[in-house]
Amino acid sequence: MLLAIVLMIVGLFLLVYAADRLVYGASVLASSIGIPPLIIGMTVVGVGISLPELVVSTTAALNGQMDLAVGNVIGSNITNILLILGGAALIHPLSVRSDILRRELPLMLIVTVLCGFLLSDSELSRLDGVILIAAAAIFLMLMVKIAKMSQHVGQDTLTREQMAELPQDGSNTVAFLWLALGFIIMPLASNMIVDNASVMARFFGVSELVIGLTVVAIGTSLPELATFIAGALKGEDDIALGNIIGANIFNMCLVLGLPALVAPGHFNPDAFHRDYWVMLVVSVILTGLCLMRKHRIGHLAGALLLCGFIAYLGVLFFVPDSITFFNR
Repeated sequence: MLLAIVLMIVGLFLLVYAADRLVYGASVLASSIGIPPLIIGMTVVGVGISLPELVVSTTAALNGQMDLAVGNVIGSNITNILLILGGAALIHPLSVRSDILRRELPLMLIVTVLCGFLLSDSELSRLDGVILIAAAAIFLMLMVKIAKMSQHVGQDTLTREQMAELPQDGSNTVAFLWLALGFIIMPLASNMIVDNASVMARFFGVSELVIGLTVVAIGTSLPELATFIAGALKGEDDIALGNIIGANIFNMCLVLGLPALVAPGHFNPDAFHRDYWVMLVVSVILTGLCLMRKHRIGHLAGALLLCGFIAYLGVLFFVPDSITFFNR
């Protein structure tokens, strides 16, 4: 069991590192062929944050472990809001200045409702995959359009912070090497995670869904945590929040969509009847916090979000029949 835990941790760190290097390589190459920094920031970097979840969920689905795939998505979204955002706001209050962010939030809620509709039958079909991937493409196009419109009236804080974080130099040769290394490491690391997640589930006597919602979800959310901490320390609150909102949208669209497309199948109904509704509620709470009159997420909100995450873990691990608990 100790070996499984060690291999899981090693796999998670390798996955996160490979995803970061892959995004770096893709950004350098995109810049070298003349793609505007705004487009790179909204697409390559935006999708790149969800790469660990995408690779793990797709690998799990291909192995017939759809519970792990779905749990990873829902758990990552809950973790991003309750643990990462809540913990950060408890330490450092966050201000929302970007108009783009305030336009992203309703889109996140729309995607969350769409996701719930598709999950309600406890099955992900190829048609569901097509719908979700199409939603991801529409979201990308809308965000690029909104970002371009914001530039006409003065650069939005989010786009300014995003472009400042893009790699400013780098050779194409090095970029290609990082891309190749990323594509080699990521599948290997994801297999390590998926295989050892099953070992842990059997050892602790919990379902693969719960392991996906907790251990795997927290691990694959490390890029969001890293970018959030970096952004908050630099006073770039908008990019920190924008990465979480964007990651949650891409998780629901791409990270659910691709597994459904390549390996459709059924999953544990608990994922919809219990965990989806937690994800929806915390998404609504995040929207309310960001759209409040002061556009500020303070210490109290952070503490409440963090307490919510602890309570959710308590229900998953210590309430014997959590579905009955949630449906009372």
